[in-house]
Amino acid sequence: MIRLVTNDFHDATEGREAGDALVTFVACAHAMLDPGTPEEQRRRLEPRLLAQLPTLRALGVFDLLAVRNPALAALLADEG
Repeated sequence: MIRLVTNDFHDATEGREAGDALVTFVACAHAMLDPGTPEEQRRRLEPRLLAQLPTLRALGVFDLLAVRNPALAALLADEG
């Protein structure tokens, strides 16, 4: 089982991929939605953001949280 939060620290690397996927997704999303981000950088960030989707979907993140930004929601729906 992959856990984002745990009280069991005997194996500090367990679930790291899940946490990394969430951090990467959020950081890329914030940068892509920032109007000050150059278009070239947005194009480079999009594949990184999309690469996190399988992990986040497997964790059920989008069953728990809703994407409220219409542009980001549309991008995710296109990849769904």
